[in-house]
Amino acid sequence: MNPVVIEIHERACRGCELCVDICPTKVFRFDQDARLCKVEHAEDCIACLSCGYICPSHAIKHSGHHEVKNFYRDSEFCNRVGRFL
Repeated sequence: MNPVVIEIHERACRGCELCVDICPTKVFRFDQDARLCKVEHAEDCIACLSCGYICPSHAIKHSGHHEVKNFYRDSEFCNRVGRFL
């Protein structure tokens, strides 16, 4: 399974750190020098899309994910998610 692609539009990012706080799998880190959030562990993204929904400037975009996941049918995805449960 390919990881979800997460893009942060740096000119739109306000540095609020909401994405860092809400991500259940710690995909993001806050770059103190640039005062921006960065994607650090895209391979851990479970495509909950919480970061994109909570971002006040809509700076986070996702691609490469399915809109509806049948968790119980996708054993590879279940294995990935299981690391965080």
